[in-house]
Amino acid sequence: MRPILLGILSAFFFAFTFILNRSMELSGGSWIWSASLRYLFMVPFLLILVMCRRNLKSLLLEMKRRPGVWFLWSFIGFGLFYAPISFAAAYGPGWLVAGTWQMTIISGALLSPFFFETKQTDCGPVKVRGKIPLIGLLMSLVILIGVAMMQIDQANGLSAKVLLWGILPVIVASFAYPLGNRKMMEVCGDRLDAFQRVLGMTLASLPFWLLLSIYGMATVGLPSKGQTFQAFLVALLSGVVATVLFFKATDMVKGNMQKLAAVEATQSFEVLFAVFGELLLLSAPSPSILAWTGMQLVIIGMILHSYVSKRSSNKIPVLKYKSL
Repeated sequence: MRPILLGILSAFFFAFTFILNRSMELSGGSWIWSASLRYLFMVPFLLILVMCRRNLKSLLLEMKRRPGVWFLWSFIGFGLFYAPISFAAAYGPGWLVAGTWQMTIISGALLSPFFFETKQTDCGPVKVRGKIPLIGLLMSLVILIGVAMMQIDQANGLSAKVLLWGILPVIVASFAYPLGNRKMMEVCGDRLDAFQRVLGMTLASLPFWLLLSIYGMATVGLPSKGQTFQAFLVALLSGVVATVLFFKATDMVKGNMQKLAAVEATQSFEVLFAVFGELLLLSAPSPSILAWTGMQLVIIGMILHSYVSKRSSNKIPVLKYKSL
């Protein structure tokens, strides 16, 4: 239950991404700076956290061993995740981006066969290729039906261009984020904690963000003070707090694909938090009855997903990993 609660809490802080990115776009800011500034601002926060825990040296040694692997999966997990998310904010409202982002629930489940689960047998722990959790996938579909209901009446007023550029980049991000996260969990094993892994992936993805910043200076100029401050808030609330909470939750269940899918499904609550945030901060129109019904389905789907995950884990012994 603790990983689920941590996942929901991370979803609350992740929701600030969609709200503030949309706010920056409405005020004339470029998606380029919305994306790159977040990760540039994350570095000092994460450095302080890891240094206070006296874990910086071990992280740097780990990164030195396999720099190419760190760069590749950090670029996929962070670069191909957040740049498309920020780009989509230029073409669609926050609720559309947040709703489409829930594709990560399905994406994470579909990626299971590309990874190995550790199971306890009579001969000791063995690694077996993961299987798509069909029952969990059905619970995820309940959540996605709820998300779709929340957006049907609003999507009718959007142009084809907005739908295309507001949805396709987010679908790419929905596969990139769990893929990069899971691959780095495999690379790090139990040698690094969640704080070290987030800092390592941030440092490894810096070349991409610096190149994007140079491109931004050449094409749109420097960001405004307002956009810089809002990007700072995104870096703190979503980039540091939410990411560390989510990575900690996934670390606690990384040996069980069913539980991992359940933790990733908690990100569906971002839609609820994004709707309330836009109502309070951006004076967005109040959702319709259909949308509120969809929100209830999201919550019901999450409860069912959590129940199925717990029931499944009781049937299949899994090698336990030490939590942080």
